[in-house]
Amino acid sequence: MSLPKIQAHHSLAFVLFVFIIALASACSGERGGAGGGSSSGSVGGAIRLQGAGATFPNPLYQKWLSEYGKANPNTRIDYQSIGSGGGIKQIKEQTVDFGASDAPMKDEDLKSAPGELLHIPTVLGAVVVTYNLQGIQQPLKFSPNTIADIFLGKIKRWDDAAIKADNANVNLPAADITVVHRTDGSGTSAVFTDYLSKISPEWKEKIGTGTSVNWPAGQGGKGNEGVTGQIKQQGNTIGYVELAYAVQNKLPAALIKNRAGNFVEPSLDAVTAAAAESVSATPEDLRTSITDAAGASVYPIASYTYLLVYKNQKDAAKGKALVDFLWWGLHDGERFARDLQYAPLPEEITRRAEAKINSITADGKPLRAAQQP
Repeated sequence: MSLPKIQAHHSLAFVLFVFIIALASACSGERGGAGGGSSSGSVGGAIRLQGAGATFPNPLYQKWLSEYGKANPNTRIDYQSIGSGGGIKQIKEQTVDFGASDAPMKDEDLKSAPGELLHIPTVLGAVVVTYNLQGIQQPLKFSPNTIADIFLGKIKRWDDAAIKADNANVNLPAADITVVHRTDGSGTSAVFTDYLSKISPEWKEKIGTGTSVNWPAGQGGKGNEGVTGQIKQQGNTIGYVELAYAVQNKLPAALIKNRAGNFVEPSLDAVTAAAAESVSATPEDLRTSITDAAGASVYPIASYTYLLVYKNQKDAAKGKALVDFLWWGLHDGERFARDLQYAPLPEEITRRAEAKINSITADGKPLRAAQQP
């Protein structure tokens, strides 16, 4: 082989070698995502956080992640809407950096976790009874016992006397009712069944409260998204979803008779009223139920939703990024709540949530100084 050909051959080999090294390096960098990479969860200088759980606040959380990401490009946060049961399971197994649930964790779940978990309330929301009835324009009204009997499978038709009694001027169809409920472990289900257990002794005895129960009637859908989709696509259905899903999908939300005997629509003010009635009874750990609250203007199927985080963070860099995000959500993030059909926290609950965030540590050191504004 002549000298020029040998030189050309070596030059080509060198170029290929450099290309292969560069490609391998790029692929290695791509693998450093939320579940892998360095112990600090950093990729290319950015910190990555992974969360999962409740579908109830998902529309708001996705907005938060978008806005927070714009202002903090070095923190990349992903949130998977898998249901509260999944969020509790994954935070206990430490496969995510934060979980999310509308239902507070039970004592046995907290005790079985590998460390102390905190409940950080973020916003308030309403679980609404929604339906698909052709030709019915005005929102229907439901008394508590009527709701319980529909979901128990005892009221089977739309023109049942109990429904007609609360909707005298509505031309209800002579059609069978199809109930739609959640199939996954769900905080929305926990809130709804908590309400039903308070207003119906039969429901409390036969079915009870939980993220997942044995529904006596109807068909199932996964997530608030799944239930909303089934109701929207199928006539004569009734189900329960978080208010934002009904509004976004242009589905009606029923007026529910509260403890004071008033039919109340699921407005943000009525949800805030439910929280205000319950602040003084809220325990130190902030795990509470505000369904069936007293008060003339209260909407009775309301709930906090929580982010679940470990008090002691194993990785200081990720822990600091998480604490900063929690603080931002509790303050700057609240401005997006109302437009997405969530109610901001009462002042006293915000103050107590701030204290929880300030208590988060890594290696015994607070990740956010309590005196910071």
